[in-house]
Formats: sequence, structure tokens, C-alpha cells
Amino acid sequence: MNHVALEAAPPLNTRERLDELLSQIIDHPELRVEISQSIEREFTQRRAVLVLDMSGFSRTTQVHGVVSFLLMIHQMRLLAAPTIEACGGILVKAEADNLYCLFDEVSQAVAAAREIIRQLNTVNVLLPATRRLYASIGIGFGDILVLGGHDLFGDEVNLASKLGEDVAQGGMILLTEAARTELPETVAIAAERASISGLALTYHAVV
Repeated sequence: MNHVALEAAPPLNTRERLDELLSQIIDHPELRVEISQSIEREFTQRRAVLVLDMSGFSRTTQVHGVVSFLLMIHQMRLLAAPTIEACGGILVKAEADNLYCLFDEVSQAVAAAREIIRQLNTVNVLLPATRRLYASIGIGFGDILVLGGHDLFGDEVNLASKLGEDVAQGGMILLTEAARTELPETVAIAAERASISGLALTYHAVV
């Protein structure tokens, strides 16, 4: 008996599908509410998001040139990617010196963040001071609009990005308020507040 191999159905939450729906809103503004609901239904996932930002871009580039920093970014990805996967996460995109990752649970994102920081500390012992790898990490949780495995959007993505890039110092792991509520109280210290570009943020540092 011959068996016909079944091909996996293509993902529905693609960039092309999103562009199609957005174009429909432009062409049929009277259907904006219904189409917007379709977008949220098809693309939204309730996930934890981890945003890693490398430190020292300007300093390294000025001293050693952009190729040296590109090499450091490549080293960071090689180190971080297996850890993200091992902790149940997906590396969605690498943009400049940032990594954007998704996890089902905040606890998985925190475990990955801790392990990445630990590995960096270990590697840095063997590297000259000017070539050491430092990272700051922001973690959020909530409804995130996911485009296949290529891009992601949402308020918690923006907040995690601001924490990782603008608030956290090298080696720090910061949680949004929403991410904090998904973890035991012993994981994070008391809340702190920051204001970035007029946006007031409440965040928690991982112990």
C-alpha cells in the first residue's frame, strides 16, 4: 500500500498574511474593527519575551573598528543560542547587537538569562579586557504579536527592550511588572521606577 507523505501546512501568522489584512483595513476602513480582531486572533500569543542587549558598542568600535564589534556580536549569538534553545526558548531575531527571544514561561526566560550571564562571566576570564562580552537583559510577559519565527511586536516587547537597552547595566536581568507577577517573590527584589522618553516604567531586578 502506497502512503502519500503529507506536507506540513504553512504557518498562518506570516508577514504576507499580516500585510494582506492591513491592506484590507486601508481599502475597507469600515471593517477596521473586524479585521483588527482577526489580526489579534491569528497573530497574538501569550508568551514571555527576552531582549538581550550587548554593552560597549561605541567604545569597542572607536578603539578597534566595527569589524571587531561584529565579531563580538557573532560570539554572543553562538554562545546564547544553544542556551536559549536548551531552556525551551526560540531566538526569533538578531538585530544589531540585540537578541529577541520567546519562551512559554517567564521562569524559562529567567533561567536562560541567568545561564547566559554565567557563561559570559566564565568566558570573560579568558578574554582581554577590551574584548570581553557584556550583556544586559530585559524580560516581559503578555500578549505578543508574532510573525512566524521572524519578528514580534507588542507592549511587553517594547518594555523588555527598554529595560535591556536603557535601564539595565551589564550583567543585570530586569523584569517588567507583568513578568514579575509570573514568578515567586523570592526571584526578584523590590520594584524600582524609571522614566524613559516620557514613559514611566516599574521594573524588578532578578536576584
